[in-house]
Parts: sequence; C-alpha cells; structure tokens
Amino acid sequence: MDIREAIKYVISGNDLEKKQMISVMRSIMLGQTTDAQNAAFLVGLQMKGVKSDELLGGATVMRELSTKVNVEPGPYLVDTCGTGGSGSNKFNVSTAAAIVAASAGARVAKHGNRGATSTSGSADVLEAAGVRLTLEADKVAMAIEQIGVGFMFAPAHHSAMKHVIAARKEIGVRTIFNLLGPLTNPAGSPNQIIGVFDPVWIPIFLEVLRELGSNHVMIVSADDGLDEISIASETQVGELKGGKVTTYTISPNDFGIEQYPDCSSLHINSAEESLVMLKQAFANENQPAAEIVALNAGAAIYVANLCEDLLAGVTKAREVLESGIAQEKFDQLVQFTQMADG
Repeated sequence: MDIREAIKYVISGNDLEKKQMISVMRSIMLGQTTDAQNAAFLVGLQMKGVKSDELLGGATVMRELSTKVNVEPGPYLVDTCGTGGSGSNKFNVSTAAAIVAASAGARVAKHGNRGATSTSGSADVLEAAGVRLTLEADKVAMAIEQIGVGFMFAPAHHSAMKHVIAARKEIGVRTIFNLLGPLTNPAGSPNQIIGVFDPVWIPIFLEVLRELGSNHVMIVSADDGLDEISIASETQVGELKGGKVTTYTISPNDFGIEQYPDCSSLHINSAEESLVMLKQAFANENQPAAEIVALNAGAAIYVANLCEDLLAGVTKAREVLESGIAQEKFDQLVQFTQMADG
C-alpha cells in the first residue's frame, strides 16, 4: 500500500490489515517516505485509534529490520519493559526488577530507551550507574549468557527508527511507536512483563504477542496510572501462558503489603536520584521502593518460568533483596559493559 493511499485510508477512519500495515511500515522504515508523509500517517493512525493488526504489522517490520541479539530463547529468558507514558516520574522500577530477576536465575534481555515522558528512562539510570549503552549485539548476548542480564539500547538495535525521528519530534504527540517498543525485543524474548499506561491495551497486546509467538507474558496496568504493578492501588493483569489468556486483578494485600495511599515516595527528579533509590531497594533499605521492586521482579521471575505462581515469584524476589545479591549483579553488569566496550 502506498503511503499516500494509507494516509487517506486512516484519516477516513479505516483500519489497516496486517499486510497493508507491513507494506506501509516497510516503506517508512526504509526511508522511502517524507517527514511530512510520516507525520500525517502517524497522526491519522493515532486519531483513528491503533488496532491489533496495525500493531502486529508494525512489530513484524521492526523485528525484521532490527539488529538482533542471538541468544538461546529457551528457559528463563525474559524482558521487563513498559510503554512508558504514565507521566509519574517514579524511579526505574522495571530496570530494578530486571536485575532482581537475573539475581534469581532468570536470563534477562532488557530492552529500553531514554525517558520520553519521564525524568529517567532505563537507559538514563543505567548510564548514570556507568553502564555502556552501545555494546555490539554479540557482546550483549555474551552478557546475557555469562552474567544473566544484558541491556539492549533501542536506538542501537532499531537503526531504521532514524527515518521517523524528525516527524515524531516535530508533532510531539504519542504515536504507535510508543507502543511498539515492548513488542520488538531484539533478543526475541518469549517471556515478558509489560507495563501499559492504559488497561485498554491489555487485550490488544496479548493478541499481538500471541500472534508473534510469545510463550509467557503478563501485561499490567495499575488503577493509579502506573505502567507497573503498583503498591498504591489494584493492578489489572492480562496473562498469556502456553496460548491461553486469563485476566484478573491483583492488589498489594495479596502479597502481604499494606496498600500505600499513593506512590509519591517513589518520585524522582533525575536519573541520579533514580539510581540512589534503585540502590536503596537493592539494599532493602527503602521499604516502598523495595516492595514495588519485589512485586514487579516477582512477576518477571514468574513469567520466566522459574516458579509456579506469582506469589512464589514475589517471595523469591524478596529473598534476593534481603540477601543483597541484587547489588552484586548490578555491579557485574556495569563492569561487563565497561570491559567489553574497552
């Protein structure tokens, strides 16, 4: 489908089929369209409302064109990634959860970027800790296999995104690309915990990930607006496991946590502040930070198939935090990237 035809199609309120979306996305990602055409298409798609076939087509093309990290996709490989967009400016929970999950025996292929709507994205806090972001793909794979965790900096693995940078920056609104990040893990992780900013995306993400061949996935969206499992509200969950989808609601009380009135104690103003809170959680010193990390790391441990249920995953995450080994794992990641880049 030609980009101009696609623009007319979506602004008339029509949904694209997967094969149409693949055609349009491929032309965009190969630089065959103009910035004006890209902007018009992205805004038209956003105003119409992105549907599952469009996400599936977009994810298919981005995966196809990505610089892949070749690791064994088998047991325990997991990603902790969110759409962002909650605007909460909390510390980097999914990044901390990735480290704790790795400490518990998961093989973590963490995919992330700099903060777009937040003060600190996963790349920002890792860079503040001394992690080199731009490792070659084979070095990232080596990190995953040798120390149990590697970080895939999105711009380094999705170079075709350069063709939409200008349009996205100039229009300044959320687009389909804000949703595609968690669907395009360069290591092809079959297991994921994904936070979404609005629960409306839970069934759509589950449908797309099932089509993409995922094994065990939890999509979470908290009632207080967090794109994480929250300590201050109930959290809506959609789970895909072995092709079967279930939806349910969880609360902090289910895990022996007295529900907090809000998450204001988790707010940060810089990547450096996020790093301080992350380390406090690893040392089990900051109770709300440690508890939200335990909930989300527990989910990662569960979807990595290291335990039978979510409660067992959270229990295992708490054991990791109480032992202090999460900080050791974090230090290993920093040291590995510095040596590998040198």
